[in-house]
Amino acid sequence: MDWFTAPDYWLSRLVLQRALAAVYLVAFLTAALQFRALLGERGMLPVPRFTARVPFRRAPSLFQLHYSDRFFAACAWAGCAVSAALLAGADSALPLWAGIVLWLVPWALYLSIVNVGQTWYAFGWESLLLETGFLAAFLGNDEVAPPVVVLFLLRWILFRVEFGAGLIKLRGDACWRKLTCLDYHHETQPMPGPLSWFFHHLPRPLHRVEVAANHVTQLVVPFLLFTPQPVATAAAALMIVTQLWLVLSGNFSWLNWITIVLAVSALRLPATPPSVPAAPLWYEVLVLAVGTLLVFLSHRPVLNMISRRQVMNRSFDPLHLVNTYGAFGSVSRIRYEVVVEGTLDERPRPDSEWREYDFKGKPGDPRRWPRQFAPYHLRLDWLMWFAALSPAYAGEWFGGLVERLLENDRDTLGLLRRSPFPPDTPPRYVRARLFRYRYTGWRELRETGACWERTYVREYLPPTRLA
Repeated sequence: MDWFTAPDYWLSRLVLQRALAAVYLVAFLTAALQFRALLGERGMLPVPRFTARVPFRRAPSLFQLHYSDRFFAACAWAGCAVSAALLAGADSALPLWAGIVLWLVPWALYLSIVNVGQTWYAFGWESLLLETGFLAAFLGNDEVAPPVVVLFLLRWILFRVEFGAGLIKLRGDACWRKLTCLDYHHETQPMPGPLSWFFHHLPRPLHRVEVAANHVTQLVVPFLLFTPQPVATAAAALMIVTQLWLVLSGNFSWLNWITIVLAVSALRLPATPPSVPAAPLWYEVLVLAVGTLLVFLSHRPVLNMISRRQVMNRSFDPLHLVNTYGAFGSVSRIRYEVVVEGTLDERPRPDSEWREYDFKGKPGDPRRWPRQFAPYHLRLDWLMWFAALSPAYAGEWFGGLVERLLENDRDTLGLLRRSPFPPDTPPRYVRARLFRYRYTGWRELRETGACWERTYVREYLPPTRLA
């Protein structure tokens, strides 16, 4: 079938696949380095406890069949190795069928992690990586030009990401309709980056322009992805510029980067594609069958988008083949942070010395400037932001965190920037207090070097010790 492939997108496919492999590599590296404290046998939310109550059909995973910390580590590092091989172009050195199988390996491994990841993996970009990764496995390799069906379905994912996010904003917080959300967002976002302070202090009229431009990019431009070239390329390029602006303004894990990967599917990059034979019949049948399945499954996210009760970041099947997305349907006006402290005193007294635990990414010491971590994902730091919004968000795991701090658990301390206690001297008590954080102004920044000012609000967790 002459229409089946698009030789003009040869270079676009190459860039997309290599970029996707890089995102996979970051995701597996994040899992390998953090899982013991979060999901391990002695973690805050152990996988064996989860698999004991959730059947395989609801959460298909290799870890439903067997779990040990060694096995999880082996799967995570195997994912890193396969991702690195794909980044180096290993799929192009294989027959077409073997290249497809190789691309499905990281998808299956990461699906196994996400489906037992519980709260730690309840982020939209997990499902987005899985949905993109599954579809991209059928893009082919050097033996065939990229299939039109797969390229358009990748654009369909991008459309749902952007248009869904735009709709949830219009239906959600009134500040999006009033163009005032960015008066607060850069200060109250989950994990500010090194430039977030400066973004917050941009002139308010510019913030209004930013919000208006965001509405155009998310509600109008996505329709242009399905128009003829060069309009589709211009639309995708505008989306990429918008995502890079978001990369500069905060730490959003790999959400922005996987969105950029999807946008590459609409770029017709100038290149002279090599001469390749027509796609084999079995490949055409396979791609059309996968495409038909995904189009059929797409009715659920479409119904969700047009519903007045639209929800964000939900998967409609246990394989995460088709999902719904969205972000910041509401924007916090005030930033709260949970500050965790410990003391060596046998009994807490009014004059006890309480030492603060330093987290890697979330605000703590007002003088410590935020760092850039994305696309690497600090899962505990992100969940601490939710914990500050309401203790209910932390009900499953916060007690486990405190318990492990009281034990000076090595894996848990590895998630932090610094522990105030020596490895052989755990604290007697740990407490948590809630503070309100505000960005300082230009003058205070020059005088004190502090980018934050904080005010004590209330006790979050009273002094607690091991039984």
